[in-house]
Amino acid sequence: MLVFAHRGASGNYPENTLSAIRAALQADVDGIELDVQSCANDYAIVHDTWLDRTTNGIGKVNQTSLQEIQLLDAGNGEHIPCLQQVFDVIGQQTMINLELKHTFGLDQFVACIEQNVQQGIIKRDQLLVSSFDHHQLVWLKQNMPWVKIGALTASIPLNYAEFAQRLHAYSIHMDKNFINHQFVDDAKQRGLKVFAYTVDKQQDIEDMRALGVDGIFSNFPCYAKMILSRS
Repeated sequence: MLVFAHRGASGNYPENTLSAIRAALQADVDGIELDVQSCANDYAIVHDTWLDRTTNGIGKVNQTSLQEIQLLDAGNGEHIPCLQQVFDVIGQQTMINLELKHTFGLDQFVACIEQNVQQGIIKRDQLLVSSFDHHQLVWLKQNMPWVKIGALTASIPLNYAEFAQRLHAYSIHMDKNFINHQFVDDAKQRGLKVFAYTVDKQQDIEDMRALGVDGIFSNFPCYAKMILSRS
């Protein structure tokens, strides 16, 4: 079972920051999940629509320039990185799962990815883009057909994994509390990976493995890897 560092190693470092990313890399995780959304002139690695929870700033991310955002303290003196900084730090070391949040136009997002692939900074097969907004995923697949997409859901759809198959998704990312054998079996019959969020406790880690889940998102990836290595 794969272990993704959720917003980097966010249990011990400020979420979505370079220190959290570097700690995850040192832990030799299978992948790093990060949140991406549009700011006024770029793409910032930040979860919330508003800046006040994760930084000492105020205001909405999409109304603030990257330059202004990066002046803010995101915890322990850390700053919010932009998408390019993430690619530069991670390079080809591990899988990168970019979760699209509040984005208002993905043309530059696609251009940034394609440029980094062409320059050899990242590889196509290490990138996974996910979102709760399935319209964004459809657009991405139409404009970047090679990209792997992950369909996020916080419920058990009536037709189980059919919705993700129709999206031509690579994976389904699902709240751990809704995962059961029927859903996992249905997804796998459709050729889909099942990844669970957010999985930090030992019992939950063991339960996900018993259900046949392919990977988990954890705020404490070192701990998750330790639990999985024991048995």
